[in-house]
Amino acid sequence: MDTTDTTDTTNSTDAMADTTDTAPAHRLVPGDPASPVVLHVPHGSRTVPPDVRANLLLDDAALERELDLITDARTQDVARRAARSAPVTPWRFVNERSRLVVDPERFPDEREEMRAVGMGAVYTRTTQRSPLRPEPPADEGELLATYFHPYAEAMTRAVEDRLAATGRAVIIDVHSYPSRALPYELHGEDPRPPVCLGTDPFHTPDDLLALAREAFAPLGEIGLNTPFAGTYVPLRHYGKDARVTALMLELRRDVYLDEPVTPHDGLAEAAACLAHLVEAVHGA
Repeated sequence: MDTTDTTDTTNSTDAMADTTDTAPAHRLVPGDPASPVVLHVPHGSRTVPPDVRANLLLDDAALERELDLITDARTQDVARRAARSAPVTPWRFVNERSRLVVDPERFPDEREEMRAVGMGAVYTRTTQRSPLRPEPPADEGELLATYFHPYAEAMTRAVEDRLAATGRAVIIDVHSYPSRALPYELHGEDPRPPVCLGTDPFHTPDDLLALAREAFAPLGEIGLNTPFAGTYVPLRHYGKDARVTALMLELRRDVYLDEPVTPHDGLAEAAACLAHLVEAVHGA
């Protein structure tokens, strides 16, 4: 029984009052030593530590609404259920902080296109493009040092451990997105299929993509890089190490939620599809 994974179902800002800097900001849940798979869950938490909360411009009600919109609700549950049911248990790397603290999947500099809408590594705008933090944020350097860089280093270590143990690392990035486009989206007019698979030309081989298409076919239409594109690979390996492969899974939220946050029976089906992909990767 997985006794290390008791906090994945947190879906309330009540956690803000109880969180201190001593609580882990991210967590590696061990899998089978022979598994190369890392299920990466970066955007499922709603937790905003009090010191970070103090610098946000939203009142409590507005922050609650923003967390409803920006959080990939219950993606921790999808990953956990998939890990428990897969014949060979994958590893899981879980962000324990809201992406409103920092977004670990953004570039921390001018390379990040989302900076155009105030959503670089440290967000200054909400999903509605309203002010979230003062611009520029006075605490940006501190947030990057406290949360962003340690997260990136820990994820890099997790990938390198899989390379050392198995000779390869397969990152499956577990996300979701709302059924209706939000104002912050740069490509909100693009199709919004039940399942979007994000790829990278170097790190997403055709065989991994084919396995994912087969695994998620029960959920309906599958889009490629629409409405979101790309996938997460640690910068140390990005574009350099073909032993690291990666794929982003984006579930349209109504597939498994009564939006914004209430799960329905589709969550179990989505988790089963993810477990199928994990099993297929292990057999490849």
